[in-house]
Amino acid sequence: MPYFIVHSYHGPAWVDGRSMREQPDWEPHRQFMNALPEGFVVLGGPVDGHRLRAMLVVRAADRAEVHRRLDPDPWVRSGVLVEHVESWEILVGNPP
Repeated sequence: MPYFIVHSYHGPAWVDGRSMREQPDWEPHRQFMNALPEGFVVLGGPVDGHRLRAMLVVRAADRAEVHRRLDPDPWVRSGVLVEHVESWEILVGNPP
């Protein structure tokens, strides 16, 4: 099954000066992410100390599945995050 990298950037609703856990709708976002199907998110988390973005490595049949699963995220819907999806060909190493 193909892999994709999802880059999440602070969107227009991100509140500067607040930590990730202090952003609007943190709890619904956390619950949404924890409810994603087992094996969909391979790796994920903030990049560079939460400063600007986060990254997910996901396993999905195609880009449409990635969007179908992630677009309902409360942070994406409200504009706290803006996501960019790229396909990823793994040439070195074995993913978990």
